[in-house]
Amino acid sequence: MDIQPKANSLKTFNDPIYGFISIQDSLIFKLIEHPYFQRLRRISQLGLTNLVYGGANHSRFQHALGAMNLMRSAINVLRAKGIEITPEEEQASKAAILLHDIGHGPFSHALENTIVRGIDHERIGLTIMKELNDEFNGELNLAISIFSGQHPKKFLHQLVSSQLDTDRLDYLKRDSFFTGVSEGVIGSERIIKMLAVHDGELAVEAKGLYSLEKFLIARRLMYWQVYLHKTVVSAEFLLMQILIRAKEQFRDGVDLWASGSLRYFLEGKNLEASDTSWLSHFLKLDDYDIFSSIKQWIKSDDKVLGELCERLINRKLLKVKLLEHPLDQAVIDELREEVAKELNWSKEEASYLLFQNSLSNTAYNPESERITVLYKDGSVQDISNAASIFRFSSLEAQETKNYLYYPTFLNV
Repeated sequence: MDIQPKANSLKTFNDPIYGFISIQDSLIFKLIEHPYFQRLRRISQLGLTNLVYGGANHSRFQHALGAMNLMRSAINVLRAKGIEITPEEEQASKAAILLHDIGHGPFSHALENTIVRGIDHERIGLTIMKELNDEFNGELNLAISIFSGQHPKKFLHQLVSSQLDTDRLDYLKRDSFFTGVSEGVIGSERIIKMLAVHDGELAVEAKGLYSLEKFLIARRLMYWQVYLHKTVVSAEFLLMQILIRAKEQFRDGVDLWASGSLRYFLEGKNLEASDTSWLSHFLKLDDYDIFSSIKQWIKSDDKVLGELCERLINRKLLKVKLLEHPLDQAVIDELREEVAKELNWSKEEASYLLFQNSLSNTAYNPESERITVLYKDGSVQDISNAASIFRFSSLEAQETKNYLYYPTFLNV
């Protein structure tokens, strides 16, 4: 395997977070230049969050490059501390984190829960990596092993996917920058400088404990203030309702305008891990397919679909009310009847504009890949025992909020 830099593969990106990111590895260069990865330029990192935070227009392409840059820094730090990481493992780790989001479709989870069903983005990503591996004659074998957690050096997988991975270290800082939400600012450089390996697993030196505490607090705040912001979620649920309604239209024989690849999934094709005939269609899908279709569907003969699309395009989003407890179904039915009466719709049609949902967030899950703190005497502790913030705030507890979504003309 050729892992030496080549003069004709040198490329430099000017990143707003880290400055210049130089690519000198021939495999990494080939991956970035590949159409599968270039598609990520057309996939927004934060979906519809720009309807709340106007600057949140960055792409998954930018995020993947940033995470790869942090992976390179982390490997350099660990090597300087005597941890053996071969050139092949470095290349494979960078390839694994570069491709960690390759399986995301337009607006990410909105599609997973509506028209692209049967397989989640992680498994889609692994399927795409295997496809690329075939094209690159096995050059991604080691990257896939690290990505899947099969490589014997577990800490390399943890740098790709864990509760303290280079993915999270980048997206918290990047998303904070583009949204302007300062609560998400973290000391990613400090955390990386404090990385260590203990018994083959990733750890953080105790000197970095306060940076870890800030990381966990920032993650919790960013979820409620950005990722699960009630208006952002209102927009995403509206998008999901649009796609569900469009799929129902196709099921009923209505021929809506849509790109060929979007039509493939609207016609009800599900994804099966054992049959990858869907892959070529999925890899042609991006945000533009969805929004160009929604703009056309405003003129749909179906009044429900037209109303939903007009609301999203012109940002006439559903109102959101925080509920102490979920409402009884009888109350929901009564409210839907009011909506139906106002719009001259059926109660079933009104369900597209009035519904309730629950959102949950956990800052730290001790049942998952734990964050380990390493002390000078060689002893280790889980972050939940080492950090003082856990004595004042239950960051391990799942926090759930219940919301009602409804049109503005309804008094609730």
